[in-house]
Amino acid sequence: MVTKPPSGSIPTAPGSYQFKDANGRVIYVGKAKNLRSRVANYFQDPRKLHPRTASMVEAAATVEWIQVRTEIESLILEHTLIRQHRPRFNVRLRDDKSYPFLAVTVGEEWPCAVLVRGVRRKGTRYFGPYPHSRSIRDTLELLLRTFPVRTCSTGKFNQHAKLGRPCLLFHIEKCCGPCVKEVDAATYATYVDGLCRFLNGDNESIVGQLENEMQEASTAMDYERAAVARDRLIGLQRASERQQMVAERDEDFDIIGLADDELEAAVQVFFVRHGRVVGRKGFVLDKVEDLTENGLVDRILESMYGEDTPMGIPKTILVPIEPNDVQTYVGWLSEKRGSNVQIKVPQRGDKRELHELVTKNATEEFLRLRMRRAADYNSRSRALTEIQDILQLPEAPLRIECYDMAHLQGTDYVGSMVVFEDGLPAKREYRRFIIKTVEGNNDYAAMEEVLTRRLSAYVEDRDMPIGERREKSSKFAYPPQLLLVDGGKGQLAVAQRVVAALGLQDEIPVASLAKRFEEVFIPGQQTPVFCPRGSEALFMLQRIRDEAHRFANTFHGELRGKRMVSSSLDGIVGLGEVRAKRLVKAMGGVNAVKAATLADLETLTWLPHAVAEAIYAKFHPPQETNT
Repeated sequence: MVTKPPSGSIPTAPGSYQFKDANGRVIYVGKAKNLRSRVANYFQDPRKLHPRTASMVEAAATVEWIQVRTEIESLILEHTLIRQHRPRFNVRLRDDKSYPFLAVTVGEEWPCAVLVRGVRRKGTRYFGPYPHSRSIRDTLELLLRTFPVRTCSTGKFNQHAKLGRPCLLFHIEKCCGPCVKEVDAATYATYVDGLCRFLNGDNESIVGQLENEMQEASTAMDYERAAVARDRLIGLQRASERQQMVAERDEDFDIIGLADDELEAAVQVFFVRHGRVVGRKGFVLDKVEDLTENGLVDRILESMYGEDTPMGIPKTILVPIEPNDVQTYVGWLSEKRGSNVQIKVPQRGDKRELHELVTKNATEEFLRLRMRRAADYNSRSRALTEIQDILQLPEAPLRIECYDMAHLQGTDYVGSMVVFEDGLPAKREYRRFIIKTVEGNNDYAAMEEVLTRRLSAYVEDRDMPIGERREKSSKFAYPPQLLLVDGGKGQLAVAQRVVAALGLQDEIPVASLAKRFEEVFIPGQQTPVFCPRGSEALFMLQRIRDEAHRFANTFHGELRGKRMVSSSLDGIVGLGEVRAKRLVKAMGGVNAVKAATLADLETLTWLPHAVAEAIYAKFHPPQETNT
């Protein structure tokens, strides 16, 4: 574990710091306005640190720093070091697909328009990214009628230049034939410029230019040239319909939406130029470091704009929440752009609605990511095999049961049991337990009661004669091939004790998953087993644990709500359970019912007058008067 350097040796200036492991590998890179103050934060009581931060400090052997002059320089340095070293405890961008761009090779003598992916080259302008290559091809197909630039490879261009004969695209008027000098360089340059302007969202000026050209040709009775201009205009208008109009025509901005949990974040970005959506991109971030939502926006901005972006940096960037030090990021992006950049959170109007749309896209992509992993048979099979290897199980756990407790200061204590079969939730097998023997706040005792009740029922059913077992089928007839409890070593010890007491230690393997550090514990091992982050095994264990937590909390909420209603409204003549629930919902809560006047209660047309009087009398007893 890294030791704290002497405070006096750390400068108070801005800069970047790097934690390194025993082999000298950089495992974390950060930035700070004040290096001394920021680095000191890592050397407090580990229990007060975020679990991921504590794990990083535990894995580090040394810490170093580089001092710079300004906060913007520290931001640039941090991004450079992260890109260079790819530290394991920094957020990682995981782009699961290569987005297509429409590239125009403006650096060539006769530029061409092509669909590209991957590496970007100098002398080429990129437009997009687009969600599908089909959308680029369809758009380009329409635009070639208006801007007949070449789309062929350099080899094919040279081949037809030698032959002195153009290809088919020239004859169907989707290329102006630069290979055989059917067009002069100046005219070809206007086609390329018009194509680039359109792809950048500048539609109106091009439309106006073509309309003027068509009008002039018509006035001059050059109807053939007017028809060509008309056809180009129609093609342009059809292509424009593919670009969604979302803002004023003079507005350029990028809008970012995100959806996340404790481990991952899905990000969607819409690129708006001249009021039109001209491209979009989505990617996933692995949250392997301690990040607030503001810090997550920091990393998104660094990932998007740290490199040269095809669409450039717009005047405005709309984000779900401001970055930690918004002025530093404004200064950095303004410097890269060469003019002022604003970072804003949309509050109202069209931009707020558009941001909600982008966020909805991010949420849906996040759910699709989770569903792909959950529904994919190969992923589930791989997860179960990995769990078998990691937990040293005799066979793949085709039936996993997970248990969790829920209560509020020791009241309404409940337990939950969720079951996953073949990696999928078997909701018909879920069970809920009301804790009967535990008083106060004691999760260990509650867990012991739940496990004892469940496993005792299994043993009783197993030991019954076959004939009786058929007549009396138990809801706990099947044993788990892995019994998972939500918690750390304490909960694991409870599970071990119950399993051993019932003689099931050789039949039912147990494990625990601690939410705080996402650590997996098994019997006979003091330290957690190694379960790689991002692995299918960890994903499945977390999903099962989270489902048990959700199921327990839902039951606890139902029980507590029911108790609160019944305890306060119990004993009122004419007020049964169904009518009481309807009353609480209509009045807005139990306290509102208690405070309601008789007139308030009588406004509820479905509530009999006698019942309304009984309710009012319950909470407003007549005052005794002294005579």
